[in-house]
Amino acid sequence: MTVLRITPNLLADDPQAVAGFYRYLFDIDVAMDMGFIVTMEPGAAWQSPQLSLASEGGAGTPLPAISIEVDTLDPVIARAKLRDIPIEYGPVTEDWGVRRLFLRDPAGHLLNVLTHEAAA
Repeated sequence: MTVLRITPNLLADDPQAVAGFYRYLFDIDVAMDMGFIVTMEPGAAWQSPQLSLASEGGAGTPLPAISIEVDTLDPVIARAKLRDIPIEYGPVTEDWGVRRLFLRDPAGHLLNVLTHEAAA
């Protein structure tokens, strides 16, 4: 057996509105909209499936519902500021080499948005 995809399913009262948040902040597109569920994807080459199991979010933070890796964090920060989306943690460069921040989507899910810092 080969796992082809692992997809987080986040509860949202208004999936289309929450999809708009992700489209705006991360430039990802709607791949499927069935009304009760909206599936989004970046459209580019994608990493192999992963599943993380954790007791906390690292550095003593709460465990986020989802982690989204981006190539650079600055556009996410700028877009969040333009829409007055509160950043709950960070941006901070962690001891393990990621620069990240936490924020919430309109449904209240905590997101870990991160980029891997280049080795100094």
